[in-house]
Amino acid sequence: MEKNNETLSVLRHSTSHIMAQAVQSLFPNAKLAIGPSVADGFYYDFDLTDGHTFTQEDLDKIEEKMKEIVKQNLTFERYEIPDVDAQIKKFKDEGEIYKAELLEEHRNDNPTLYLTKDKDGNVLFNDLCAGPHLPNTSYIKANAFKLLKIAGAYWRGNEKNKMLQRIYGTAFWNKEDLQNYLHMLDEAAKRDHRKLGKQLDLFSVREEVGPGLVLWHPALATVREQIENYWREEHRKRGYVIVNTPQIAKSTLWEISGHMDHYKENMFFIQKDDESDDQYVVKPMNCPFHILIYQANRYSYRSLPLRMAELGTVYRKEKSGALSGLTRVQGFTQDDAHIFCTPEQLVDEINGVIDFVADTMKIFNMTFEVELSTRPDSYVGEIENWNKAEAGLKEAMDRRGMKYDINEGDGAFYGPKIDFKIRDAIGRMWQCATIQLDFNLPERFNIKYQDKDGQMKTPLMLHRVIFGSMERFHGILIEHYAGSFPAWLAPTQVNVIPISNEKHTDYAEVVYKKLRDAGLRATLDDRSESMNYKIRESLHDKKIPYVCVVGDRETQDGTVSVRARGIGQVGTFKIEEFIDKLNEEIKTRSNDSFAKKHSNIL
Repeated sequence: MEKNNETLSVLRHSTSHIMAQAVQSLFPNAKLAIGPSVADGFYYDFDLTDGHTFTQEDLDKIEEKMKEIVKQNLTFERYEIPDVDAQIKKFKDEGEIYKAELLEEHRNDNPTLYLTKDKDGNVLFNDLCAGPHLPNTSYIKANAFKLLKIAGAYWRGNEKNKMLQRIYGTAFWNKEDLQNYLHMLDEAAKRDHRKLGKQLDLFSVREEVGPGLVLWHPALATVREQIENYWREEHRKRGYVIVNTPQIAKSTLWEISGHMDHYKENMFFIQKDDESDDQYVVKPMNCPFHILIYQANRYSYRSLPLRMAELGTVYRKEKSGALSGLTRVQGFTQDDAHIFCTPEQLVDEINGVIDFVADTMKIFNMTFEVELSTRPDSYVGEIENWNKAEAGLKEAMDRRGMKYDINEGDGAFYGPKIDFKIRDAIGRMWQCATIQLDFNLPERFNIKYQDKDGQMKTPLMLHRVIFGSMERFHGILIEHYAGSFPAWLAPTQVNVIPISNEKHTDYAEVVYKKLRDAGLRATLDDRSESMNYKIRESLHDKKIPYVCVVGDRETQDGTVSVRARGIGQVGTFKIEEFIDKLNEEIKTRSNDSFAKKHSNIL
């Protein structure tokens, strides 16, 4: 069997069945829900009718039982259900109510079971499953799977249903790949932006404010300021106009846009004071506002493309269980832009956005992969327009020789899209940038331009983000850099530490003032703690890029002794020389310290 991503999913799905078999062997009262493979592994949901709660000790026992099972060289066999009603009754008689419910729901989909059999043909385990699975358990290596954690999960994801117990696990083709993945998980835990957010005093989410609504503390607000400065600078260079739009709008706007039909459950409504008041919606999207700005003027083909951008804050309802730190929130700022163009300009505009994404992610030492998401089952518009739109997105990527996967049926309801999946420092993939082609909103709002033949035509509209949401991207950045932001982003770039507060504080204040006057984000640490403690705290705990230590010699020579995060002692510099080197590092938005290239570094 060829070992690729597709067959890895089959391996994990098969391993999930082994896990379920082990669970029911050790816990006979366990009833099965669902157990699919997922992006990095698999899970199974169980209902333990005797009230037992899984523990880490239980996971260890289940894992050992799984190792016993896979060594038996059992076979997986697909079985087409001949009599659905009889099988539903059998499930119910066995107490497998979740299987019975699923089978009833899929009775007209040619449902199948997958059986796990021993060498004599005895069925040791079965589950309602569409497959596919491995031929037998010899493909599953006992040293290449691991059960990871236990979590709660409502049946069918509905909080009104019973809470089940979910066991997560993962599987690989060999031990080395498993060990590499477990190492990545350990590293990810160390980099968790929620943990670092507390340690570095970056942000908080308070109950008094509400779930998924972020308070940006001064340190992370400083990082965001630098990102926003870059964003505005680059948009103006690339021919965008920057706009601002309201936080609320009448519900009629969202009826015109179609969001009331397709997105209402995710929207926040402002309660009317009385029946005569108009109902308002808290902005879930920026796009209808940008279309209204387009409508305010007349355009010809010569004045297109119009590239309109906004750092627009939006609010969308999320289930409380789905919220997580900065990466899943209810209020967030999108680096949103909409491009209005003619069909002839489409491919060049798409490539312009791709260039923008590539140039931006290069700054952060991030690479990306690309997916083209095509027409979903629930869509608006004509299939002919969808086909043209998908062809246009493909042409843009093909023209530049870009590799991409096709994600069938995962486009937005109003048009296909290109998704950029960003790879961080430890190899994880994050969905950030996207380009979406929309032929629905321009028609709904009846926007036009005059073409060269004098005819009034509907422009094409591209939705696009580079970062996605500022909240999510900053969560990714915290983990990407493990909180050690490069100097251009660092909340504090330099900490000045006098060796002796009594003897050297006056000169330390002179150094501190020169750094601040040069535009650097500097602090002066004149606490009574020891010098070594303050250096260690600055570089390791607070993750400040540079420390300037001053004592007798530095005071006499007008210099600073520089230490760099992750490097240590760098050397002694005139104050102005150090400022010049650091400002050059900041100006170029370098991810590397200038200290790495300094001649004193051996």
